[in-house]
Amino acid sequence: MIEDTVRTWVAGWALSRQTPAPVEKPWGLFVEVPDNPAEVGRHVLPEAEESLVRAAAGAVSEPRTWLKTPAEPETVEPWIPGGWVVAWEHTGHLMATDLLATDPVAPEGYTVSVEISGAVTFLRVLDGAGEQAAKGQMAAVGDAVIVDRVVTEEAHRRRGLGGFVMRSLADRAVADGAVLGVLGATDAGRALYETLGWKKHATLAECIYQPLAA
Repeated sequence: MIEDTVRTWVAGWALSRQTPAPVEKPWGLFVEVPDNPAEVGRHVLPEAEESLVRAAAGAVSEPRTWLKTPAEPETVEPWIPGGWVVAWEHTGHLMATDLLATDPVAPEGYTVSVEISGAVTFLRVLDGAGEQAAKGQMAAVGDAVIVDRVVTEEAHRRRGLGGFVMRSLADRAVADGAVLGVLGATDAGRALYETLGWKKHATLAECIYQPLAA
Protein backbone atom coordinates (compact mmCIF):
# COMPACT_ATOMS: atom_id res chain seq x y z
CA MET A 1 0.00 0.00 0.00
CA ILE A 2 1.14 3.54 -0.72
CA GLU A 3 0.59 4.55 2.90
CA ASP A 4 3.04 1.91 4.14
CA THR A 5 5.61 2.88 1.50
CA VAL A 6 5.36 6.54 2.50
CA ARG A 7 5.88 5.68 6.17
CA THR A 8 8.91 3.56 5.33
CA TRP A 9 10.33 6.38 3.23
CA VAL A 10 9.86 8.95 6.01
CA ALA A 11 11.45 6.71 8.64
CA GLY A 12 14.46 6.04 6.44
CA TRP A 13 14.80 9.66 5.34
CA ALA A 14 14.95 10.77 8.97
CA LEU A 15 17.66 8.19 9.71
CA SER A 16 19.61 9.14 6.61
CA ARG A 17 19.48 12.88 7.34
CA GLN A 18 20.06 12.39 11.09
CA THR A 19 16.97 14.37 12.06
CA PRO A 20 14.83 13.66 15.11
CA ALA A 21 12.55 10.65 14.68
CA PRO A 22 9.20 11.25 12.93
CA VAL A 23 6.38 12.20 15.29
CA GLU A 24 2.86 10.87 14.81
CA LYS A 25 0.19 13.47 14.11
CA PRO A 26 -3.56 13.05 13.46
CA TRP A 27 -2.89 13.52 9.73
CA GLY A 28 0.36 11.57 9.42
CA LEU A 29 3.95 12.31 10.41
CA PHE A 30 6.02 15.35 11.28
CA VAL A 31 9.81 15.50 11.00
CA GLU A 32 11.76 18.36 12.49
CA VAL A 33 14.65 19.45 10.23
CA PRO A 34 17.24 21.32 12.31
CA ASP A 35 19.93 23.59 10.85
CA ASN A 36 18.38 23.80 7.39
CA PRO A 37 17.81 27.32 6.03
CA ALA A 38 15.25 26.08 3.51
CA GLU A 39 13.16 23.88 5.79
CA VAL A 40 12.33 23.86 9.50
CA GLY A 41 10.25 20.70 9.32
CA ARG A 42 7.94 18.63 7.14
CA HIS A 43 4.49 17.16 7.54
CA VAL A 44 4.21 13.99 5.48
CA LEU A 45 0.71 12.67 4.91
CA PRO A 46 0.67 8.98 3.92
CA GLU A 47 -2.90 9.43 2.67
CA ALA A 48 -3.88 12.33 0.42
CA GLU A 49 -7.28 13.43 1.67
CA GLU A 50 -8.60 16.97 1.65
CA SER A 51 -9.53 16.95 5.34
CA LEU A 52 -6.06 15.73 6.33
CA VAL A 53 -4.25 18.26 4.15
CA ARG A 54 -6.36 21.10 5.55
CA ALA A 55 -5.79 19.93 9.13
CA ALA A 56 -2.03 19.63 8.70
CA ALA A 57 -1.69 22.97 6.89
CA GLY A 58 -3.93 24.70 9.40
CA ALA A 59 -1.74 23.58 12.29
CA VAL A 60 1.34 25.33 10.90
CA SER A 61 2.45 28.79 12.01
CA GLU A 62 6.17 28.69 11.24
CA PRO A 63 7.36 29.68 7.74
CA ARG A 64 9.50 27.23 5.79
CA THR A 65 7.43 24.28 6.98
CA TRP A 66 6.77 21.79 4.19
CA LEU A 67 3.88 19.44 3.49
CA LYS A 68 4.26 16.36 1.32
CA THR A 69 1.67 13.81 0.28
CA PRO A 70 1.26 11.16 -2.47
CA ALA A 71 -0.93 13.11 -4.91
CA GLU A 72 -0.74 15.30 -7.97
CA PRO A 73 0.02 18.92 -7.02
CA GLU A 74 -3.01 20.09 -9.01
CA THR A 75 -5.17 17.98 -6.71
CA VAL A 76 -3.68 19.38 -3.53
CA GLU A 77 -3.49 23.05 -4.51
CA PRO A 78 -7.19 23.87 -3.86
CA TRP A 79 -6.95 22.30 -0.40
CA ILE A 80 -4.15 24.45 1.04
CA PRO A 81 -5.10 27.67 2.88
CA GLY A 82 -3.63 31.14 2.52
CA GLY A 83 0.08 31.41 3.18
CA TRP A 84 0.77 28.08 1.51
CA VAL A 85 2.08 27.62 -2.02
CA VAL A 86 2.70 24.54 -4.14
CA ALA A 87 6.41 23.99 -4.66
CA TRP A 88 5.98 22.94 -8.28
CA GLU A 89 9.70 22.67 -8.99
CA HIS A 90 10.16 20.28 -6.07
CA THR A 91 7.37 17.85 -6.97
CA GLY A 92 8.87 14.40 -6.62
CA HIS A 93 8.22 10.74 -7.27
CA LEU A 94 7.87 7.96 -4.70
CA MET A 95 9.62 4.92 -6.15
CA ALA A 96 10.32 1.37 -5.02
CA THR A 97 11.86 -1.85 -6.26
CA ASP A 98 12.45 -5.45 -5.25
CA LEU A 99 16.16 -5.51 -4.55
CA LEU A 100 18.48 -7.72 -6.56
CA ALA A 101 22.22 -8.34 -6.31
CA THR A 102 24.08 -7.67 -9.57
CA ASP A 103 27.76 -7.68 -8.49
CA PRO A 104 28.61 -4.32 -10.11
CA VAL A 105 32.19 -3.46 -11.01
CA ALA A 106 33.49 0.09 -10.68
CA PRO A 107 34.25 1.77 -14.02
CA GLU A 108 37.93 1.86 -14.91
CA GLY A 109 39.85 4.48 -12.98
CA TYR A 110 37.47 4.61 -10.02
CA THR A 111 37.47 3.04 -6.57
CA VAL A 112 34.82 2.69 -3.87
CA SER A 113 34.80 3.83 -0.24
CA VAL A 114 32.11 2.63 2.19
CA GLU A 115 31.34 3.84 5.70
CA ILE A 116 28.61 2.56 8.01
CA SER A 117 27.13 4.59 10.85
CA GLY A 118 24.35 2.81 12.69
CA ALA A 119 21.58 2.03 10.21
CA VAL A 120 23.06 4.23 7.47
CA THR A 121 25.55 3.18 4.79
CA PHE A 122 27.53 5.88 2.98
CA LEU A 123 29.13 4.96 -0.37
CA ARG A 124 31.56 7.17 -2.26
CA VAL A 125 33.13 6.65 -5.66
CA LEU A 126 36.61 8.17 -5.91
CA ASP A 127 38.58 9.11 -9.01
CA GLY A 128 42.27 8.37 -9.56
CA ALA A 129 43.24 11.41 -7.51
CA GLY A 130 41.13 10.30 -4.57
CA GLU A 131 38.52 13.01 -5.15
CA GLN A 132 34.82 12.27 -4.86
CA ALA A 133 33.22 11.53 -8.23
CA ALA A 134 29.85 10.20 -7.04
CA LYS A 135 28.10 9.25 -3.85
CA GLY A 136 24.94 7.79 -2.36
CA GLN A 137 23.64 6.56 0.96
CA MET A 138 20.90 4.34 2.33
CA ALA A 139 19.15 3.79 5.63
CA ALA A 140 17.85 0.41 6.77
CA VAL A 141 14.28 0.19 8.10
CA GLY A 142 13.21 -3.39 8.79
CA ASP A 143 13.61 -5.38 5.58
CA ALA A 144 13.71 -2.20 3.46
CA VAL A 145 16.36 0.39 2.63
CA ILE A 146 15.73 4.02 1.75
CA VAL A 147 18.18 5.32 -0.84
CA ASP A 148 19.13 8.96 -0.49
CA ARG A 149 21.46 11.68 -1.77
CA VAL A 150 22.67 9.94 -4.92
CA VAL A 151 24.85 12.48 -6.73
CA THR A 152 27.41 12.38 -9.52
CA GLU A 153 29.78 15.32 -9.77
CA GLU A 154 29.49 17.33 -12.98
CA ALA A 155 32.91 16.36 -14.34
CA HIS A 156 32.15 12.64 -13.97
CA ARG A 157 28.67 12.40 -15.43
CA ARG A 158 27.66 10.12 -18.31
CA ARG A 159 30.13 7.47 -17.21
CA GLY A 160 27.66 5.16 -15.51
CA LEU A 161 28.58 6.18 -11.99
CA GLY A 162 25.01 6.87 -10.87
CA GLY A 163 23.90 3.42 -11.89
CA PHE A 164 26.98 1.90 -10.29
CA VAL A 165 26.21 3.64 -6.99
CA MET A 166 22.61 2.41 -7.06
CA ARG A 167 23.58 -1.18 -7.86
CA SER A 168 26.34 -1.17 -5.26
CA LEU A 169 23.96 0.02 -2.56
CA ALA A 170 21.44 -2.63 -3.61
CA ASP A 171 24.07 -5.38 -3.41
CA ARG A 172 25.00 -4.35 0.12
CA ALA A 173 21.37 -4.13 1.15
CA VAL A 174 20.63 -7.62 -0.18
CA ALA A 175 23.68 -8.99 1.63
CA ASP A 176 22.24 -7.55 4.84
CA GLY A 177 18.85 -9.17 4.26
CA ALA A 178 16.86 -6.29 2.77
CA VAL A 179 14.31 -7.09 0.08
CA LEU A 180 12.72 -3.71 -0.72
CA GLY A 181 14.19 -0.41 -1.88
CA VAL A 182 12.34 2.90 -1.52
CA LEU A 183 13.27 6.45 -2.48
CA GLY A 184 11.93 9.88 -3.30
CA ALA A 185 13.17 10.99 -6.71
CA THR A 186 13.47 14.21 -8.69
CA ASP A 187 12.53 14.16 -12.38
CA ALA A 188 16.16 13.62 -13.37
CA GLY A 189 16.64 10.92 -10.77
CA ARG A 190 13.48 9.13 -11.83
CA ALA A 191 14.85 8.74 -15.37
CA LEU A 192 17.97 6.98 -14.05
CA TYR A 193 16.16 4.81 -11.53
CA GLU A 194 13.66 3.54 -14.08
CA THR A 195 16.51 2.22 -16.21
CA LEU A 196 17.54 0.19 -13.15
CA GLY A 197 14.11 -1.37 -12.65
CA TRP A 198 12.64 1.03 -10.09
CA LYS A 199 8.92 1.77 -10.43
CA LYS A 200 7.05 4.96 -9.63
CA HIS A 201 4.29 4.35 -7.08
CA ALA A 202 3.01 7.91 -6.67
CA THR A 203 3.69 11.56 -7.36
CA LEU A 204 4.79 13.45 -4.25
CA ALA A 205 3.07 16.82 -4.11
CA GLU A 206 5.07 19.33 -2.12
CA CYS A 207 3.82 22.57 -0.55
CA ILE A 208 5.56 25.15 1.60
CA TYR A 209 4.26 27.65 4.12
CA GLN A 210 5.70 31.04 3.19
CA PRO A 211 3.04 33.62 4.00
CA LEU A 212 5.02 36.64 2.82
CA ALA A 213 5.26 35.16 -0.70
CA ALA A 214 1.67 33.96 -0.96
